[in-house]
Amino acid sequence: MLIANSSVAHELRPAIANLDLFKNNNILNANLSINLNLEAIIAGINPEHSNSDQSENSEEYQKLRSLDPDKLLLKFKDKFPNFENEINIKSETKNIQIITKKIDIPSIGNLNSIRDTKIFFTINNLNQNELFKFKWNDKFGSIILRVNSIDNEAIYTKFIDFGSEGEWFSLIENKSISLLSKFNYYLILGFKHIIPKGLDHILFIIGLFLLSAKIKNLFWQVTSFTFAHSLTLILGGLKIIIIPSYIVEPIIALSISYIAIENIFVQNLSKLRPYIIFIFGLLHGLGFAGILNELEVLKDSFVISLLAFNIGIELGQILVLVLCYFLIAFLFKEKKWYRKLITKPISAIIALIGIFWFFQRLLGF
Repeated sequence: MLIANSSVAHELRPAIANLDLFKNNNILNANLSINLNLEAIIAGINPEHSNSDQSENSEEYQKLRSLDPDKLLLKFKDKFPNFENEINIKSETKNIQIITKKIDIPSIGNLNSIRDTKIFFTINNLNQNELFKFKWNDKFGSIILRVNSIDNEAIYTKFIDFGSEGEWFSLIENKSISLLSKFNYYLILGFKHIIPKGLDHILFIIGLFLLSAKIKNLFWQVTSFTFAHSLTLILGGLKIIIIPSYIVEPIIALSISYIAIENIFVQNLSKLRPYIIFIFGLLHGLGFAGILNELEVLKDSFVISLLAFNIGIELGQILVLVLCYFLIAFLFKEKKWYRKLITKPISAIIALIGIFWFFQRLLGF
């Protein structure tokens, strides 16, 4: 039950800030919008945690998730009456004044999905010949800063981890993050969405492993799953196929249960299993694509980000399989009781967790 409950915890992903430049009467101004998890900020979820359930304030966070927009806005204004003071943009000569313009809180949706709030600010009279630096309160976690020109072209992109200060950037020079830095960031992001954050995907991989520890059987299953989720990750990332998470996530939970239940009643790899795994892989890929879409990957870095993210996922899956082999198969696969005491009991536990997740995700509790 502890494992099952952790699957619905909300991942603490970075906020996204867009600084869009425009001119009014030949004066350079900017609109700043920040996409963030408002409930996590109000509840004071420690950004060092990987998800909301790890925080001592997780109960308050869940209560805030159930509030309608007006009540949540009152809670936010009560705790942060001058939120613009939590954000610091400075030039080489002064601190820049930021004015809160609007706070857009979506209506209550599926409680298993994060409700993204967007806060809009205005900034007037910028000197384009100066350098600027962005920082916000470390308690709010990491943030991705994007600076866009008057023509809506990317000038600067930077991932600012909590506890670190952004670097100086120009409003006129295109100094976006390097391709290598982008690759490394999304590679690590993809890996982390398997280990430690992708518990449902980990259990699915373990389910594939448990049927047979033979390399040949494992190869066909993992190849089918990898090809399928890579395909829909690309299609979903390109937004050619979009299926809401409240539909995809319960079916992913069912796929975990199906594989685990089949392990109990089937001893050898059937001809149909790789095809069934392929179908389930398509769904898992859509889940991965949803993560990328939530981060609003820039067009100029989409291909490299998609490639790195997928490689990170594969590395995470390989590590799960390697650990399974050395912790389970290497020690016990030749034992007569391997299937009776290893495959069946663990598969039964995985099946129950998958069923629990299915109803939890379906009903949104």
